[in-house]
Amino acid sequence: MHSSRARFLVALFAALCLLAFAAACSRNADDAEDAEGSGDDSAEVANLTPYKSNPAQEGSITGTVSFAGAAPEKAPISMTADPVCASANPDAHAEDIVVNGDKLQNVLVYIKEGKVGDKSFSGYSFAPSSTPATLDQHGCHYVPHVQAVQVNQTLNIVNSDQTSHNINFDAKLNEKFNQGQGPQAAPIVKQLKRAETVVPVKCNQHPWMRAYVAVLPHPFFAVSDASGKFEIKGVPAGTYTLVAWHEKDQKGITQTVTVTAGGAATTDFSFNADQLKAENTQGGALRMMSALEFPMLGMEH
Repeated sequence: MHSSRARFLVALFAALCLLAFAAACSRNADDAEDAEGSGDDSAEVANLTPYKSNPAQEGSITGTVSFAGAAPEKAPISMTADPVCASANPDAHAEDIVVNGDKLQNVLVYIKEGKVGDKSFSGYSFAPSSTPATLDQHGCHYVPHVQAVQVNQTLNIVNSDQTSHNINFDAKLNEKFNQGQGPQAAPIVKQLKRAETVVPVKCNQHPWMRAYVAVLPHPFFAVSDASGKFEIKGVPAGTYTLVAWHEKDQKGITQTVTVTAGGAATTDFSFNADQLKAENTQGGALRMMSALEFPMLGMEH
């Protein structure tokens, strides 16, 4: 009897030790991931060739993003929990799928990889834009719903509403923050140090509020407008893999495009209802596959 009880206690103690060890390993892995995301890649970037713009050797990429099939009904949003929101936006609808006619809005289109002459696109570094990007909270929505910024470009987060919000920036490779912002408060200013595609953003106080911010190492991206159109300017002549990303399509669509000096390449994309099903997202916080392949820049894979 005593021997059996002793064996049981030893086995129980061993099991508890294993559980504690597994939990510690999990915490360490999370801490390591957070630490990786808090750094920058200045040393790696220093080894790349700075790109020098030459308009005579550059072109553009234009196109349209379409939606094939019957467009889904726009899902209404009830904002009655916050009277300010309800008053500012009485006919609110979800922005996860925005179809106008047969054109799809809020699709991020960007260069994934390619060659400039005989040199790999990933071998160049691109100076960040000196113009700050803005993420506004307006009408109890994030505006824009989808956008991209360059690594080290200034991002100003502002609140134009007469109610408080909080910005839950769920980054993995960059600074993760969850910060409140009252009406007309000073902008929250960030410079994201690592390329990461795509960071989901939400407001814990207003759960319908969501946005997506891509952090890219170059300026060659655009987001489709209400007519489904996009344009990427100043692209060095070369052949590239282009990605069209939608928040409900984790894989995205890729196409190859060749840009000639002074030319305007045209590439169109089309999504359908099956591609944009809810189950294609991961818990509402979408993470892309390895859509960007710049291993020296600490890209997410």
